[in-house]
Order: sequence, then C-alpha cells, then structure tokens
Amino acid sequence: MTDRALAAWLKRLEQRAPESRIELGLDRLGQVYRRLPIPNTRPPVITVGGTNGKGSVVAYLEAMALSAGLSTFAYTSPHLVDFTERFRIDGRQAPARAVADALEVVEQSREDVFLTYFEHITLAGWVLASDAGLDLWILEVGLGGRLDAVNLIDADVAVITSIGLDHTEWLGPTRLDIGREKAGIARPGRPLVLAEPRPPEGLDGILEASGAELWRSGREFRSRRHENNFSLYWSDRELTLPLPTMPGRWQQSNAAAAALAAILLGPRIPIDAAAIAQGLIRARVAGRLQLVDEAPEVVLDVAHNPAAARALADYLNSSPRSPTIAVFAALAEKDVTGMGSALRDSFDHWLLAPVSSDRALAPAEIAQRLSKAPVTGSVDTLESVAQAVEKARLMAGTQGRVVVFGSFRTVAEAWPLFESH
Repeated sequence: MTDRALAAWLKRLEQRAPESRIELGLDRLGQVYRRLPIPNTRPPVITVGGTNGKGSVVAYLEAMALSAGLSTFAYTSPHLVDFTERFRIDGRQAPARAVADALEVVEQSREDVFLTYFEHITLAGWVLASDAGLDLWILEVGLGGRLDAVNLIDADVAVITSIGLDHTEWLGPTRLDIGREKAGIARPGRPLVLAEPRPPEGLDGILEASGAELWRSGREFRSRRHENNFSLYWSDRELTLPLPTMPGRWQQSNAAAAALAAILLGPRIPIDAAAIAQGLIRARVAGRLQLVDEAPEVVLDVAHNPAAARALADYLNSSPRSPTIAVFAALAEKDVTGMGSALRDSFDHWLLAPVSSDRALAPAEIAQRLSKAPVTGSVDTLESVAQAVEKARLMAGTQGRVVVFGSFRTVAEAWPLFESH
C-alpha cells in the first residue's frame, strides 16, 4: 500500500462517520478489540489524560523511555499536518503503509459493528504497536477518560495533567464533572498521578473510591524550582532534575508528573534518573509555544480553551514585545469569550480568520464573542489564516511578535508558511 491508500482509507472513514462525530462508550470498541489478531499479553501502558498538558507529558515520557534504551509506542491526537503524526514508534511517525494496513485489519475485524473515526484509528494504533513488539505504550486520552476509546486498555500507570472547563457538552458543566470523567482512567491498586494543583472539591473522594494508588500534587508528591533545576519529592525521596527545555512556566508541573510516572513504572520497566533527566531536555511537542520565525518573532500555539489561554498570557507577559499581534481562529464549540478574557490585554491587534472546518466560527462571530471579554487592541477580520499571518508579520515589523493560536487547525494552516521548523 502507498500514501494514496492511506488517503483513501481516511476518506472512507470520514464518509462513514465524520471525525467530529463523538459517541462515547466502550462496548462496541470492546467487541472489535477482542476480534483483532493481537496477543492477549501486552507491554506496560501509561495512559495520560487531562485538559491541557497531555501532549507534553506524553513527549516527556517517550523521551525518557527512549533515553533508557526502551522501544516505545506513543499515540496522540489530533495531528497538525500529517495523519501519521498520531502514531509514533520509537519517536518516529509510523509509515503510511503500515497505518493503512492496520486500518484494514480493523475493518476486517469490525464486521457489522459501527465504529467512529476515532475508535477505528485507536484500534489501528494498537494493531501497529502489537505488530512492532515494543517495550512500552504511552497513550493520550482523546476526550474525557472514563468512556474514551483509549480507556479500553487498563493503564499500569495513569496520569491526569490538569482539569479545566472544556468539552462541557460531553463531560459536564463543572470542573468536578470533568474531573470525575478524567478519573475514569484510574485502576485499582495501580498508580494514578494527579498533576492538577487545585483539584475541584469532591474529587478526592472520587479518586479514593477508585482504589488507585494516589499520587497527588502537593500531597503525595511535590516539586520545587531552583535557579537552574527543580527537585521532585515523593515518599521520603528526592530527585533533582534539569528544568525542561520546552517553554512555559507550567512545564515544571508536567515534567514532575512525567518523571514520577516513569519512576512508578520502575517495578515493571526501570527508567533511571539519568534517562529521566535526558528526556526532559530532549522532549519536544510541535505547535506548543513553538518559535518558528524571527524578525518578527512568530509563535505557534494550539491553545484552544481558557486554561490554555491563561498559560499563553503568562508566557507573553513574561517576555513582552511590541507590537504583539494575534492571529486567531476557533471552532464553534469553544469558549472564545473565556479565551479573550484570559488574553484581554495581551495583544495590540487581533486578526481573525476562518479555518477549513465545518465546525469553524466565522470571523464576525469570533469578533462578537471577543467584544464580550472585552479585549483591548484593534480587531480585524480576514479571509484566511495565511492572509492573516501575512498581514500580522507586516504589522509587527522586525521587533514585534505574531502569535498564531486558537485550535490545532489554526496552527496546521499556518504551519506550511514557515520553514524553520
């Protein structure tokens, strides 16, 4: 099979059930999984859930394991440019032909069972990983946790990065509702690392009822930053580690959670302190506060909810540049007003554009929602992300900054415009 075969498969999946279609639940998935020609035994699994920070924690864990000489499978979503980004074997995207073959295996096992787009590709990922015979699987939850396809497999170690308001139409209107769904990845007697420093009231009881071995930030473990490194404390132990090289003050929290998860995996797969430290230095995630150009500085960030917008504001405030121009596009279900409030004073100008999606918000509607924040600076609408980026670079001059954000699709449409990455 060729790349053309993979493209045909993705078109077929999209026609059967658009990627935007969500049907939470594990029953149908389980039926097909049990028919797949994969072994009953599998390597250890780390499952990573949370509102923000999942991709970073997966990247840290993957880099730590690779630094320890282990072979790895990492499953993430969505992708930015190439669909095969979702499946990494030993840190590299799986070959398109192998992905197409795995999709075909799932189709043959599916028989008359309906699968959503995400369910089908998740099963294909497990076929890929099983065929490769790897030491460790690292799986990123797609939506929520309890009923997400990834949760069909029991995690040996689970990580919850953060709990914020996002996907409320599926997960519930409060942080406790969302936290309850994310806590569904916990397993009795197995470690659960909670990196969220301010969990919603009532979540402790839910976590304790899960029977998991709990490691909660600020309680069973904590981290303290020093000038050039940070210390991780757990039980009666301490480990000093380098600060992660990925930008953002919050990365220390993600790094600490990943390091602890790697340590807790130790009885099954040892990952020593040197590999953990090396992983924090090596890890990268495309599209997360990624600097792709200078003069003007251009930053791509997939921030798409208020919590991520607050983190972006923190980053911008820590190193201000003038003028700072926003290129912003969002999907209809997102809290644009909440994002605008978090970034109210961060930009001198907002350039709004549509993205290529049936869920895209029209720039005029984005402007209306931002006016409720309200944001400072001028607001202008354009016909495409590419057009907005071009105008933003001219407005920023050589000393300013352009920030492209709002969704994965926003960053994906800006991605081809830059060569430095």
